[in-house]
Amino acid sequence: MPETVVLKKYANRRLYDTTKSAYVTLHQVAEYIRNGREVNIIDAKTEEDVTAFILTQIVLEEAKNKNALLPAPLLHIIIRYGDNLLGEFFEKYFHQIFQNFVSHKQAVDGQFQQWVEMGLNMSSAAQKSFANINPFQTFFDPFKPSNQEDPHNDDPD
Repeated sequence: MPETVVLKKYANRRLYDTTKSAYVTLHQVAEYIRNGREVNIIDAKTEEDVTAFILTQIVLEEAKNKNALLPAPLLHIIIRYGDNLLGEFFEKYFHQIFQNFVSHKQAVDGQFQQWVEMGLNMSSAAQKSFANINPFQTFFDPFKPSNQEDPHNDDPD
């Protein structure tokens, strides 16, 4: 389980890291999360949990720097149908969809890395024979003229 950092938010909008006894910026909070830590942010005066609000603020600040987070048509839908529809969507579907995307991306990246390593570790003879493999050859065989020699056939008859 990831380590949880408890932060206090003060009225002056400053965030105080209780484990380090120091003030932190939104950028530093984002770095905590990127490094695998969880954050719990409590309003110092009301003791209300304001974690979601501050994390949303971080996302919006990063979007502002990149000039976009979500496409305008999606933002129109969010505003038009309000927070009820959006809240339901995020609670029921978005987390699961995003987790599946991340898992799939990691699996594909890992497979691609294995292919690259396999290609780098092949002997030159193996690379030549691998280069001659055409997965579509049998598909195109019916369209090949009968008098044309197979360029992939190394057998001289």
